[in-house]
Parts: sequence; C-alpha cells; structure tokens
Amino acid sequence: MTRQRNPLAFIDAELADLKSKHLYRPLRVMSAAQGPVTVVDGHEVISLSSNDYLGLTHHPRLRDAALAAVAEFGVGSGAVRTIAGTMAEHELLEAELAVFKSAEAVLTFQSGFTANTGVIPTITGEADLIVSDALNHASIIDGMRLSKAPRKVFPHKDVVALREILREAAEQGRPDGSGPYRLILVVTDGVFSMDGDIAPLPGIVEAAEEVGAAVYVDDAHASGVLGRNGRGSVDHFGLHGRVDVQVGTMSKAMGVLGGYVAGSQALRDILVQRARPFLFSTSHPPADAAACREAIRVMEDEPSRIERLWASTKRFKAELTRLGFDTGRSETPITPIIVGDSEAAIRFSGRLFEEGVFATSVVFPTVALDQARLRTIVTAALTDEHLDRALDAFARVGNELGIIAA
Repeated sequence: MTRQRNPLAFIDAELADLKSKHLYRPLRVMSAAQGPVTVVDGHEVISLSSNDYLGLTHHPRLRDAALAAVAEFGVGSGAVRTIAGTMAEHELLEAELAVFKSAEAVLTFQSGFTANTGVIPTITGEADLIVSDALNHASIIDGMRLSKAPRKVFPHKDVVALREILREAAEQGRPDGSGPYRLILVVTDGVFSMDGDIAPLPGIVEAAEEVGAAVYVDDAHASGVLGRNGRGSVDHFGLHGRVDVQVGTMSKAMGVLGGYVAGSQALRDILVQRARPFLFSTSHPPADAAACREAIRVMEDEPSRIERLWASTKRFKAELTRLGFDTGRSETPITPIIVGDSEAAIRFSGRLFEEGVFATSVVFPTVALDQARLRTIVTAALTDEHLDRALDAFARVGNELGIIAA
C-alpha cells in the first residue's frame, strides 16, 4: 500500500523558515586533529572555535594514558555502572577529582549536560524552589524543566534582585501556604558560555547564606581557566565550603570527555541511587577516565599553560578592542564579537573562513535575535604567529563588511 502523506512534512517548512531568516547553520566537518590549526571542510584554518583551553586534546601524556587503558581494559565499559559494575578507573578518577576540587566526594557523568539534567531533578521537587540566573546554560534550563520544583529567575548577575527574591521566598514560604520551602537552590554558571563574563559568586553566596539557601555552580567554562591550576570559580573566589554543588566538565580544558559533580558524600550517594543519566546510560570508556586522570596531573605540573592562555587572551582582546570590535562584557578566554544581525554574523564567519580563520557564528535561539555574534576562544596552543594572522584577517574582513570603520 502506498503511503499517501508524510506526517513529518512540517519539518521541511521549518527548515526553509530557518534558512530564510539566516538562522540555519550546516555542520562543519573536521578531518584533522583538534588543535590551533586544523582542517575543516577540506581547508586548513586557525581555530578560534575550540573549548580546548589548555591544548590538552593531543598532549602526549594524555594519549599514552588513554592507549594504556585501552590495552588493559578495552574500548568500552560495557554497561551502566550499577549493572555491569563500576570500573576501577572511574573510581580512581572521582577520588582524584575530589582532592583537586577540595570536595568530600565526586561523581562523574557522561557529560556536563547530563550532570545538570541528572543532579537538579534529583535534589529538587515540588516542596523546593530553584532560583536561576537569566543567562544560565541550556543544560541548567533543561535540568530545571525536568524538576517538579517551581522556579524564579533573577536578572543576569543582579545580586540585589536575587537577594529580594530569596528574602521573599524565605518569608512567605510555599505559595499554597503549606509551610516553608524544603530547599531553596540558587543556580548559576561560574563563567557564562556566550558572553565570557564571571558570576559574582561572593555576592551570590552571601545572599544565599542570609536565608539558608544552597548554592549550585556550573563551572564548565571556569574549569581549567580560573582558580589555582584551573580548580574553578569557587577556588578563584576562595569560597570552599560555602558552595554546596559544583558541576564541572572534562570535555573542555581537560581535553577529554565527561562531566562531574563535586559536593558531599551524601550528595554522591543519592545521585548514584536516583540520577537518571547515571542509572540509564553507559559510562564513558575507561580510556577517557585514564586520560582525565592524567589531565589533572598535567594541570598541576604545567601551570605555564594557564599562564599562556591568559597572556594570549589579554592580547587578543586588547587588539580586537583597538580595531573597534564590540567584545561585550567578556572577562575570560571566551571573547564574543557582537555583530547584532544574524545574516551579517554568518557572512562575517564565512569570509573569515575563506581567509583561513575558523570563528563560529552564533545566532538565535542560542543568543537573542539582536545579539548575533562570532564566539571566539583563545587557547594556550595558539602561538603569537597564529594570533597575528587571525587578527589581520579580522581587521581586513571587518573593514570589508563594514563591521568596523576603516
């Protein structure tokens, strides 16, 4: 029998709409190793689009650790840790991360995204309240959506507004009059992934402590970037013992794959019992765990990588500003170049690619419609020559397209 209609035909219309509004982005194909220079769609380019902050993706010590683990344990972990048994490499990694983060315990997840979508619904419910920064990462937003807890949003980094929300919640309790909230959880990114600015964590912690709320920090883009040897924003501000939940990633500065949650032993124990991504998805391969363990050691042994990262970042930002680009409120290696119009941002990225620079455009819905941008990240692996060539291309193409004045 011939099928008469396609029930998914509406997808074609949605794709056409995205393309007409210059919001459609095809995937780029990388055919060489991740690094400061790579090959994308067959063209050799300087990459300013990688989260490999410290240049560890092909560090020889990490590669050797991964290969040794493959030789000993094979290429996969076989199943969920609660079914097939947890592998020694995962337990060792978690113990070493706990020491690195000055936390009582750590549990690893398959990614930072699954960590947020696993933790938030596990520790919050109908009797609780989640208070979130307006620009928190999509994984935090999805984690909140999976929770039955009501939520309130405070304007980006506005500690005064946060304090008012918390005081009102503590004084009035649950809207149905059944008593106080069991838990008020304040959730924030440590570094915001689109703008590169740093959360005002000391003020957030103080506001939470005034009403007995807990603080939850997603440190994905602070891991390996802020704090001693890249320990993150809690270490950066000296707030150990005052932040209840820290989520981190091993997929960015550590150069490998995975996410983790650092906190109390009780938090780890309840996540093992109830966090759905942990319970229903196979753990990452033992080679990844071994490489992540080695990444921690490299971060301790080679502080010059973080020093290089920050020196290059400061130089790159200063030169972009001198050229007349709008880099927003960035304080970290994430440096947006805000263009505004989606079509202009995509055209700018395309012309830079033709000039040998890979700088990805970011458009709605990732950012607001009038905040389209190129999102660049300087890494420790970029040399002065790479930066010079990239900046020359930015100046030339920016002038050509009228994004900056000649």
